[in-house]
Amino acid sequence: MPKISNIVLVHGGFVDGAGWRGVYDILKKDGFNVSIVQNPTISLAGDVSATKLVIDSQPGPVILVGHSYGGVVITEAGTDPKVAGLVYVTAFAPDKGESVNTLIANPPPGAPVPPILPPKDGYLFLDKAKFAGSFAGDVDPKTAAFMAESQVPWGVDALGGAVTEPAWKSKPSWYLQVRDDKMIPYPAQQFMAKRASATVAEVPGSHAIYVSNPSAVAALIEQAASGVK
Repeated sequence: MPKISNIVLVHGGFVDGAGWRGVYDILKKDGFNVSIVQNPTISLAGDVSATKLVIDSQPGPVILVGHSYGGVVITEAGTDPKVAGLVYVTAFAPDKGESVNTLIANPPPGAPVPPILPPKDGYLFLDKAKFAGSFAGDVDPKTAAFMAESQVPWGVDALGGAVTEPAWKSKPSWYLQVRDDKMIPYPAQQFMAKRASATVAEVPGSHAIYVSNPSAVAALIEQAASGVK
């Protein structure tokens, strides 16, 4: 059996925890206790609070997993004593004082530009017509269309939430780099993974890799659960 059996999954912006279903099913079949955070994505502080509620309810040490903006959440929440390791799934891994806003402020020339619409009443959405191409290019078209239509409003305050103490500086981390991601450019993933001294796995695929290739995501989580020292 792995050293850690409790897994907590944290989703990113524009989506909710239902997208983890494929990963959840694999981990449950393999004997893990899996919990999914439904973070509201209104503010970083609120999302960290929602995540800590789930961490606190676990019967033992936890592997904390974040996708996309969920990486910011686990970076801040992961200093919790119950958290034994962090898994970033094509996710932001900010340093102290960094936020999504600072990490996306200066994209490299030629980097894909996510089709984020102008904020409305303090919330962001992706252009529905461009959602599949930017976020879910390798997801079944019907599922990608549903994801576009069921977007969760992403609070501008959440993007501005800065990390106070990065958990990756004191906890072991793993990072799934996704080569064809059009939301978080591949070089940015590489930079953040290297900076965090993360154990890296890499696959082709879209930003929604947790939906399109749950087995690759689950495999890295299981590696982390067995690899914590």
